[in-house]
Amino acid sequence: MRSYKHIGVKPTECERSCCLRVDHLGVRFGNDEILKDVGFHLHCGELIALIGPNGAGKSSLIKAILGQMPHTGTIRFHTAGGARLKPRIGYVPQSPSFDKGDPVSVLDLFVCSISGYPVWLPIPKALREQVRACLARVHGEDLIDKRVGMLSGGELQRVLLAMALEPLPHILILDEPFSGVDVEGERQLFALLDEVRNSYDLSILLCTHDFTTLSLMDKVLLLQKELLKAGTPEEVTASEEFQKLFSVTGGNGGAA
Repeated sequence: MRSYKHIGVKPTECERSCCLRVDHLGVRFGNDEILKDVGFHLHCGELIALIGPNGAGKSSLIKAILGQMPHTGTIRFHTAGGARLKPRIGYVPQSPSFDKGDPVSVLDLFVCSISGYPVWLPIPKALREQVRACLARVHGEDLIDKRVGMLSGGELQRVLLAMALEPLPHILILDEPFSGVDVEGERQLFALLDEVRNSYDLSILLCTHDFTTLSLMDKVLLLQKELLKAGTPEEVTASEEFQKLFSVTGGNGGAA
């Protein structure tokens, strides 16, 4: 039986908390092996960074977890009580771009996301208040009538995060959330993610190439088709695997 070196998890630890467990996951495109024997645990309340160079398979791993890509191996989730179920996953993609002249408001975008109500009709007060309550989870109520094309990078991430939290998920996955966000917006986003995970006891998997943010994570997964290293930020960044991989790639995690 394979020993679980991934992020130092002992089987008994999973019995005391909700857990997303990935075991022996593999992905192939024809004859190309994209991911091989990837395994890790993600517990509720944890903030974990997924890093790796271009082509490492990060996007493929995310798509497999989201159920958007065929794979071998298993992806399972259970609650703190041990009940197995299909997890609700909130997903924040890399920031989409909107034309500054686009008349679509945050309210319009949100209504399209959470309901089938036609946004070209007057939006009922009850639905507007529902959207306002969702934005309140990320302290973004004042953005409700702002045009999406006029949002700053940090504001857009806040709106996308609010959408991913409706309905409240078990797991939140963010793909390059700091892309296009300035230093202050990055600080605010981290504080917000910390607040969200503590308030709703959900787990967060964050794909990033910004290594300056790793010290704020609970754990880091270093991926290069296989899981090369997993552990605390200090353990991973000081590892031979990390040093070897990024001395060659120039220190940039990239997006894959």
